[in-house]
Amino acid sequence: MTETMILSLLTLMILGSIIALESKDLLSSVIAVGAVGFMLSVIFLILRAPDIAIVQVVIEILTLIILIRVTISRDIHIIGDTREFLPFAMNLVLLLVFFIIAADAIRTMPEFGTGASKVALPYLSRGLTDTGAANIVTSVILDYRAYDTLGEATILFAAITGAITILRRKAKND
Repeated sequence: MTETMILSLLTLMILGSIIALESKDLLSSVIAVGAVGFMLSVIFLILRAPDIAIVQVVIEILTLIILIRVTISRDIHIIGDTREFLPFAMNLVLLLVFFIIAADAIRTMPEFGTGASKVALPYLSRGLTDTGAANIVTSVILDYRAYDTLGEATILFAAITGAITILRRKAKND
């Protein structure tokens, strides 16, 4: 079942990427890229990597805010009445499939407090002796997974710095 969900999401991600590349409207391309990023975060949830999923969602939100702000300020045009049923229905179907897969991924996550990882037992049993830290969370984050934590912090710092730079430059120009 997990492989089917991941393959479905990967197919949707490929479709979203094609839409982003082929769309004539810049805002539609940005939204399609955002959808691809959020689907990737659901894949991380399915693969039981919630820490990476959280980082992906935060970066995706910051990136979308920046891209939408830049896109709206540069891509100003009047949108006519282009209500067509087929694209709307296709979007609804894809959105429904995405939410069904996301809900199933969240539903199949283990109960809070249960050991979902086989790696956790050695951390819990040897954490105090290996690291000397009384707080097991601190020992895992800063000793066992220090490079991973450094990478996540670097990504967050770079995204925030980029957002501040773009938004500040835009505010100075206005």
